[in-house]
Amino acid sequence: MISRPASRPARSADDYRDTIEQLLRPLTARPVEDVPVAEALGRRLAQDQHAPIDLPVFRNSAMDGYAVRAQDVAVTPVTLPTTGVIAAGDPGHEALTPETARKVMTGAPLPAGADCVVPVEDTTAGDHSVRIARGRSAGEFVREPGSDIRAGAELVPAATVLAPRHIAALAAAGVGRVPVFAPVRAVVISTGSELVPAGTELRPGQIYNSNGIALAAALTANGVAVTGVEHCGDEPADFRQLLHSATAAADLVITTGGVSKGDFEVVREVLIPLGGEFGSVAMQPGGPQGLTVVDGVPVLSFPGNPVSAVVSFEVLARPILRHLSGLDPVPEYELPLLGAVRRSPEGRRQFLRGRLVRNGTRPHAVEVVSGPGSHLVASMAAADVLIDIPAAVTELAPGTTVRVWTL
Repeated sequence: MISRPASRPARSADDYRDTIEQLLRPLTARPVEDVPVAEALGRRLAQDQHAPIDLPVFRNSAMDGYAVRAQDVAVTPVTLPTTGVIAAGDPGHEALTPETARKVMTGAPLPAGADCVVPVEDTTAGDHSVRIARGRSAGEFVREPGSDIRAGAELVPAATVLAPRHIAALAAAGVGRVPVFAPVRAVVISTGSELVPAGTELRPGQIYNSNGIALAAALTANGVAVTGVEHCGDEPADFRQLLHSATAAADLVITTGGVSKGDFEVVREVLIPLGGEFGSVAMQPGGPQGLTVVDGVPVLSFPGNPVSAVVSFEVLARPILRHLSGLDPVPEYELPLLGAVRRSPEGRRQFLRGRLVRNGTRPHAVEVVSGPGSHLVASMAAADVLIDIPAAVTELAPGTTVRVWTL
């Protein structure tokens, strides 16, 4: 935990992140809930899912064309009489008479006796006949039952984080509901009397509240269910009330603002008497940090500057939350730096905002796109990575290999 006395040295970002991970790791044991497949996107599957039916369910056409017997079109061109049309969704038709053709649509059931389909592009239709310019072998453009998957075969394995392709397979097999692990639930509380919602008119001294929205988006993108995005001013009673409601509704609470050593630090004022530990982490931005357990719920307290809040989440909380959600770790690269970094604070690990420079689709370098200021939130929008500069490094020459984290 962070040491409370100001005289203690700042902790490293890795050490503090490890502390957060140990605190949140018990959340790995998630309850299981059944949800409709249509609402299961991004959820982690709790049990193997097996196909309840064959796919395809019945023998059907892979093309718009004509169902025929291959032996009847072995020599072409040939003209055959037609005996109707089978549309997708038709329940079935009488068997195909030898030396005849029947028009079929894609997905329509093939009549008994037909063993191939001639695509419509290879035909010329008459009033009651069709001229076939090219023959087909038995089985061509025919989808056999179970050729995709057999009933009882594994469709999607347990622990899969369901993507659109998994949803498609489950729905196609007729699976209506699936057991998934309940996500970690989080509430975000941003503090500061200067904050007002976007869309309202700013008065002197006010700024728009970006932290709540940004952190909620970051949590959602990493598999966490956000159950509340709250804001309060600098009154301790208001923060206590919000905190009490948040810990009753969530597995994790993230606060922003009120963690430094100035006046009106409402988060410190309320949480230190509850056992909260506040101090400095040797990183920039995101130095002031706090960590508390309230009513058994971890409370992570990030700084209030917008870039500090986002970088704190990405560096300190994102790795464990992705693990809890069953998501892969975010990609990291080692790439040469375009341009120079002329000043990085000694003793603090700096996370500059950067942009990948690509050669086609592959990144081959990275460039700095924003200054180090923790208020430069608009500039951060141009970044797609964090450039990780070690605490012992104070400057970097162009071409230096640096570690970058995907945002």
